[in-house]
Amino acid sequence: GMNPDLASERQTASFSVEKLTARLDGGAEHTRIRRAVVEAIECDPVFSRENQYFQSQNERYEGAVRKAVHLQKKMHEMGWTEDGPEFKYIYRALSGDIAFLLHRIFMRSISMLGSDKQIAKWIPLATQYQLIGSYAQTELGHGTYLQGLETTAVFDITTQEFILNTPKISAMKWWPGDMGRSATHTVVFAQLYVQGKCYGVHPFIVQIRSLQDHSLCPGITAGDIGPKMNFEHVDNGYLMLQNVRVPRENMLNKFCEVQPDGTYARWGSQKINYFTMTTVRISLISDEVIIPLMKACTIAIRYSVVRRQSKLKPGEQEAKILDYQTQQEKLLPQLAAAYAFHFINNYLQELFDKVYREIQRKKFDTLPELHAFSSGFKAMVTQYCTSAVAICLQACGGHGYSLLSGLPSLYTKIVASCIYEGENTILLLQTARFLIKCFMAAGAGQPVPPSVTYLAAVKPGKCPAKNKLDFLSPDVYTEAYQHMAARLISSTAAKLQDLIQSGVKKTDAWNQCTVQLVQAAKAHCHYITVKNFAETVEKLETKAGIQKIMKHLCDLFALHGIFSNGGVFLHDGYVSGAQMDMVTASYLDLLAIIRKDAVPLVDAFDFTDKSLNSALGSYDGQVYQRLYEWAQKSPTNKQISPAYERYLKPLLHNTLSKL
Repeated sequence: GMNPDLASERQTASFSVEKLTARLDGGAEHTRIRRAVVEAIECDPVFSRENQYFQSQNERYEGAVRKAVHLQKKMHEMGWTEDGPEFKYIYRALSGDIAFLLHRIFMRSISMLGSDKQIAKWIPLATQYQLIGSYAQTELGHGTYLQGLETTAVFDITTQEFILNTPKISAMKWWPGDMGRSATHTVVFAQLYVQGKCYGVHPFIVQIRSLQDHSLCPGITAGDIGPKMNFEHVDNGYLMLQNVRVPRENMLNKFCEVQPDGTYARWGSQKINYFTMTTVRISLISDEVIIPLMKACTIAIRYSVVRRQSKLKPGEQEAKILDYQTQQEKLLPQLAAAYAFHFINNYLQELFDKVYREIQRKKFDTLPELHAFSSGFKAMVTQYCTSAVAICLQACGGHGYSLLSGLPSLYTKIVASCIYEGENTILLLQTARFLIKCFMAAGAGQPVPPSVTYLAAVKPGKCPAKNKLDFLSPDVYTEAYQHMAARLISSTAAKLQDLIQSGVKKTDAWNQCTVQLVQAAKAHCHYITVKNFAETVEKLETKAGIQKIMKHLCDLFALHGIFSNGGVFLHDGYVSGAQMDMVTASYLDLLAIIRKDAVPLVDAFDFTDKSLNSALGSYDGQVYQRLYEWAQKSPTNKQISPAYERYLKPLLHNTLSKL
């Protein structure tokens, strides 16, 4: 049955949960499709994740491959296609526990960087799984810094081939997923040399394993990189190349090519290589970062109304831990952030689609803005969500530490998102470089992209709030964030100029400003997130109570940011100490208001129990029963411990004889 403590929370929702779910999905039709996909996948025993917490690395890998192969059959059976509306929900329904994800990136890089002829040759083979692809960019010695890659591809004009080598240990490809055991082909990024001249990093399609018996091809050394913090189901691999020859046609050449006579020709923009990473970055924010945070919030908040601990008032029963202000202050801001980031992700997706349409028409001038933003948001959102999941885990006390709660694996997985697809600090510095450029341009009266026009009008001034209610006005707090971001950017730009004018080399000056540049880039992303949340709320329909509760969450997200980063708002007196007290008062008032809707707000994320895979987070709230039942399934409870015969028995019997 249903735990009454959880059931009672659902009686008093101030809004329609079903309508909010539809809003999050982008319409009721999307909700219907998503649920149908989830249903089809969850009722298929091959996709079960029931024993995941008890499996070894080998079992997890084999399971992921089994699921990936079965998925092809399933898609055929259900009439789902790669570009159909169902596709994005499949990955979510599988909770990412599936092999061949790099195969998709292999295909995407060919579609984006390959010529029509290359697409016609490789994409059908890949689509039908006549080969399994990977994407080999990262090396032992270099990751985010692409220009530093050390793998080489030398053009041999006599045989019309490229000869690929990893000339030293640091050049070895290291980390690509699906490459350790599964892939037969991979896109290798290498420094191109033609007649002794280096032309920079280019992508090459290389076969690494035989299509007959899966043995390694001549000149190839490859394998698995060993145990990791999570992702045991993925065979992240290493790859060494020794004089591996590939035909001239294997260099992806939508934007440049080496002609038969050794002439290097380029058309279009060098920046396009970043475009593939940008697409990956944006899809990653939703699947690998926002969804895990939504799951963590669901688990922690449901558990917090079922768990009762000590008495708030003497003589009453023990209180739900969510009734303690401290527990609300831990969890509700994380819930608000999950919504804020869901909406910023929609904003990024729209920006991306706009830029993509322009690139199709060979227009590249909006690419810098997309690159700067996707970089900055990837960094800010992954960092924020990683801390948020850790808070959710600790807010569940001891039981949160059990793998069976689902929280540790959400945490170890989300930690990786801070590192792959661009190291966060470097990404924030790329955003900062863009912001400084725009700041300088705006100051000189040149046009800048709409998202950064605020840099042109940095006004002194003070926050106009007179009482705590003024801080519930989106104009007031958005303005405060804008002021703070503009101040950090302009003061860092000024410091940079001063250093350069006093004779410090440009690169040294930049390095002496990087801590503040990172802070400024984060501030900009935080400001855009608050502004976008407020604008999204304004556009919501007022019926079904959705706009009202979203407005509360938006206020909470914004005020939590001011409350926890007081220094940057107080710094130049824009916000006064007295106003900071008003912020705190409004912030704490909101906790009690949102507390009433906390469970309905996580119900709206609409995760099934199988998808959460958590003993603490299931819909019925039967936490203790489930923990006990699941513990019984552990292999440690199923076999007689060999340690008894080997060690315990001699120890105990030896002691016994002395007695």
